Order: sequence, then structure tokens, then C-alpha cells
Amino acid sequence: MGSTNNLRMLGFNSKLEMKSSSVKSMIELQDDSRAIPVSTTRNLSSLKGGPELFGTSSAWSIMKASIKTAFFSDKINLLLPCGPLAMLVDQLAHRPGWVFMLSLLGIIPLAERLGWATEQLVFYTVPTVGGLLNATFGNATELIISLFAMKQGMLRLVQQSLLGSILSNMLLVLGCALFCGGIAHHNKEQMFNRSNAGMNVGLLLMAVMALIFPTVLHVTSTELQIGTSVLSLSRFCSCIMLVAYVIYIFFLLTNQKQDYASLKEDSPTASSDIEESANISKWESIIWLGLLTLFISVLSEYLVNAIEGASVAMDVPVAFISVILLPIVGNAAEHASAIMFAVKDKLDVSLGVAIGSSTQISMFVMPICVVVGWITGRPMDLDFEPFETATLFMTVLVVAFMLQEGTSNYFKGLMLMLCYMIVAASFFVHADPASIQDKPQ
Repeated sequence: MGSTNNLRMLGFNSKLEMKSSSVKSMIELQDDSRAIPVSTTRNLSSLKGGPELFGTSSAWSIMKASIKTAFFSDKINLLLPCGPLAMLVDQLAHRPGWVFMLSLLGIIPLAERLGWATEQLVFYTVPTVGGLLNATFGNATELIISLFAMKQGMLRLVQQSLLGSILSNMLLVLGCALFCGGIAHHNKEQMFNRSNAGMNVGLLLMAVMALIFPTVLHVTSTELQIGTSVLSLSRFCSCIMLVAYVIYIFFLLTNQKQDYASLKEDSPTASSDIEESANISKWESIIWLGLLTLFISVLSEYLVNAIEGASVAMDVPVAFISVILLPIVGNAAEHASAIMFAVKDKLDVSLGVAIGSSTQISMFVMPICVVVGWITGRPMDLDFEPFETATLFMTVLVVAFMLQEGTSNYFKGLMLMLCYMIVAASFFVHADPASIQDKPQ
């Protein structure tokens, strides 16, 4: 859940991995992003953090400037009141349907601002630390919601919400981006880096493999030890996936560091402009990062507690809410960002937002949840049931075929969106055998 600022950074944001092969396009992005309101009254030389912040102005004026920069620079923050409204409705009216929708809407701007705070902090770190920060907080909202659901023992909700985020990014977000980009540039075929797309698809296929084997082992009843073999295999696969993802991040950072060094030699002025784009100080970034994580955690608890009641109130399956509704709203900021850059013919960046996020969830967030469940004694595994696993497998195959040529047009985007409609309809009529609410009639 990003903003335009993060797209100007070279070698930091793991959700935009595909930009590593097109450093020159990042120079163009800084011109596009200057239209975004920023705090121009604050001198960057005074944003180092520490005592000099208080030499020329009071703490109150600094606080007001920081709040203005954080919450009054983006129209998406108009949804912020939905969070307190969700808490109020829960306390006074006990309407789980309304609590769910309001808390879901309230999380959207908080998630976008969390990504913004992470990007601001990355400006004050070395590339390795910056990459790790973005790998950790890139999909922090999904991770926080999953951890709260795991705490409540709702392991199927964890599985389905993560699966839904992957499907939403790969089919809906990417499909809309390709469709809008194709319409805006209907007189030509848009091009993107095929090798980077292939690398991400390869990681996604690895994630599918890690899901298929535990599922098949359980369905065919061929476990060596009933009830423990699937769990043990899931934990082993999760550790392997985390190792693969760490190596992948290291590979990206190494390549991007070389690109960045060559860029500084070729165009020192341009690279300097990219570096000097932080809007707040290091300590402000850290404080906002902590506060926004806390706000999302509080709102996530209301969201998780209201899901089953919302399923009954709206008369829709829990699986549909978890796989379709939750990710669509949760990925709203990414959705808008991917479309915007596809329309501007920055297709590598759009693919980085959509496919990069799917890769991060499948190779980092999902195995982290399994490992956390292992540590806390929760039997979180990678047995996603045959229906969900088959859906993910087919999705990765469809996207792989769409991206293999390195070209895009509006028809490819339309096909991906139609595929997502088929997936959504399937989950609307799907009775999850592991859910208490979704029993076949």
C-alpha cells in the first residue's frame, strides 16, 4: 500500500522489485510525483532529528507540521473517521455488519500512511536496512490482521485473507492496471521487463508448490503420522520460503545498488534530487510508524471480531468476505497506484506493485504466520484445502501466460478482471467445510 514517494526510491522498496531493471524510468517518476502536495516550508537540513529540531520553533509547531504532513496531504485520509465510528457503533449499537465495513474502510488510510512512514524512515537508512524495513512493513496490515485472527484461533480466516490478497493483486489490481494502461495507450502495445516478471512468477510457483504438497498429503490420507506430518511439512516449507525470500531481497538490493552507483556517475543531479525527498525527520518517522501500527492493531481487532457476525448479517459466506471483500478494500491504495502508473506508461512499476505484493505475501507474510503459530502453539499450516489451492494454482498459471511475451494491451487486462469475477463468484457459492458459518444447505 504505497504512495508516489516510494516509487522514486532506488533500491529500497521490495514491493517494487521490477523497477531494478529500469533505473532511468525512476528519474521520470520524480517529475510525475511533484504534483503531490508536500510540506515545502520545512527545510531538509533541519530534518535530521535531535535537538536542532527545537532550536527555531516550539515542539507544538513541529507537531502540527508533522500532523499536517501525515494526515492532510492525501484525499484518502477522508476515510480516517470511519475507524472511530466503527468503535462507537460496536459499543453502542452492536451491529457487526456496520462495524466490519467501517473498520475495513478505516484501515485503508492507516495502511497507506503506514507505507508512507516506512518510506520516510528508509531515507535515513542504508540500502540493506531500508530493504529489510520495506520487506517487514510492506504488507504490515495483512500481517497484523492475520496475527489478530490467529490470536482468536481463526486460522482459516488467516489462510483465506492471505490467499485473497494474492488473488486480488494478481488478477484484479494487475488486470485493472493493464486494462487502463491499454485504453490510455490504445495505439501501441505497452512493454515491460519480461525477465523480472518471470522471476516473480517463479517465486509464486514455488509458493504454490509449498501449498500443494501439504494439501495433497492431507486429502489423500497418506500422512506418515496422522495430524502431525502436514504441520511438520508446512513448517519446513515455510522456513525454506523465508530463506528463499531473504536471498531474493539480497539479490535485488545488490543489483539495485549497482544501478544506483552507475546512476550517480551518469547523473549526479538527478540522483541527488531522488535522495532529498524526505518530508519528515527520522524520529518523526519512527514515532508515526509506531503510532500507525498501534492504530491498525486496535482497528484490526474490531475487524476480526466482527467478521462472523457480518457474515450472518449480510447473508454471505465467511469465505467470500475473507477472500474477496477484505482484500479488495485492503488493496485499494495499491490498486490506485498501479492504475496511475500504467496510464503513465510506467508498466514495470505497475507490475512491481501488483506482482511484487503477491510475491511478498506468499513468500514472506504467509510463512511468517506459520512460524509465529509454531512459536505460539497454534497449528497454523499450509493446508489451504483443495478448492483454495487449485484457485491459486490456476491464477498463477494464467498470469504467467499473460506475462510471458513482455507486452500488454487492454484485452489482457480485461481477461484478468473477468477471471477475478469467476473467482469471486466461485467463493460466493463455496461452502467452506472448515467454517462453522458456511455449512451446505
